[in-house]
Amino acid sequence: MHTSLNLYRASGTALRSVSVPDAERPRVTLRLAPQKPVRTVCKAAVSAPAPTVGTSNGAAAPQYRVAVLGASGYTGEEVVRLLALHPNFKVAALTGETQAGKEFSDVFPHLVTATNVPTLTKIAEVDWSEIDAAFCCLPHATTQEILNSLPRHIKVVDLSADFRLKDIAVYAEWYGGEHKAPELQKEAVYGLTELNREAVKTARLVANPGCYPTTVQLPLCPLLEAGLIEKEDIIVDAKSGVSGAGRSAKQNLLYTEIAEGINCYGVGSHRHMPEIEQGLSEAAGAPVRISFTPTLMPMSRGMQSTIYVRLTEGTSVDDLREHLQKRYADETFVHVLPKGSIPHTRHVRGSNYNLIAVFPDRISGRAIVISVIDNLVKGASGQAIQNLNVVMGIPEETGLLQQALFP
Repeated sequence: MHTSLNLYRASGTALRSVSVPDAERPRVTLRLAPQKPVRTVCKAAVSAPAPTVGTSNGAAAPQYRVAVLGASGYTGEEVVRLLALHPNFKVAALTGETQAGKEFSDVFPHLVTATNVPTLTKIAEVDWSEIDAAFCCLPHATTQEILNSLPRHIKVVDLSADFRLKDIAVYAEWYGGEHKAPELQKEAVYGLTELNREAVKTARLVANPGCYPTTVQLPLCPLLEAGLIEKEDIIVDAKSGVSGAGRSAKQNLLYTEIAEGINCYGVGSHRHMPEIEQGLSEAAGAPVRISFTPTLMPMSRGMQSTIYVRLTEGTSVDDLREHLQKRYADETFVHVLPKGSIPHTRHVRGSNYNLIAVFPDRISGRAIVISVIDNLVKGASGQAIQNLNVVMGIPEETGLLQQALFP
């Protein structure tokens, strides 16, 4: 009797089959020379930026202790999730007024593996002498007095709208109340990182931009600054996932209220309009007013702004695309797509990237600009970490090179 033996390489591929007499099987010892594993190299990976580890010349990465205020909301949770891979920032305090005393994983079970974060506490119980910087993820109009009371050594990135508008009278008009920290407002720096990086570097308080303003200003500010599009007749049709409305329980955000349909909101009166116009006016060097309508989409995250603009005399659609490509050629997180490519919100899901595309309108002299982001990352928490990286003088991409989730 003979037994057939199949021989395999270490990689699992078949080598050959041999026949061995049964009587000799106890004495048979088969050895194969170890095969050198074949390494497949992805060309795209070679050209991608190397992950930032936060070290310099072999030196230990500098460590900063950060507090996340309002960590029980979506943007606070997203800050903690992203910081899990950050080599320089250690979460030293988490606050949640109604969730104080709970473990973070009790509030967000998907982060049960984030074992190196503290228990949620109240803001009044934070030992600020142990904190270097803070992400403020509190609701609008609740941040001003809290930040005004913090020690001056603490660097702050505020994710609310409380310090985005430079004119406190405009803030009072759109947010329905007098600004409670006007002196602090004077030192706040607007943190649209790619457009205001130098000012962010020396800031103590960074006003993190809103999600809609991020999608609109990144493509339009360079075009207005270069005089390639007209200041008039700018129309923004914007769409957002439901997480943009926050985590509070609201009837209009119930599944049965939002599923299988879409709806506009804040029509002609959305609070992000003055923030967008503030940035566009500064870029244009003259007042800019826009038509802006946001739409709630039945998806958890993602944001797209479809923007209709009028070209200046002698300007082509290709000129817009080429100018944006040149402007953002060295930027890690803003990418201008090739001619004909259409960005999707799913192409940036879970990432800190902004994708921009430019198309000709069928109406002569007009162009269509499409800009997509993840509203919780580049539209909020990711951009906040990007800003604090700049403030602390560490590589801007640190902890933020995660690629988009798909499918």
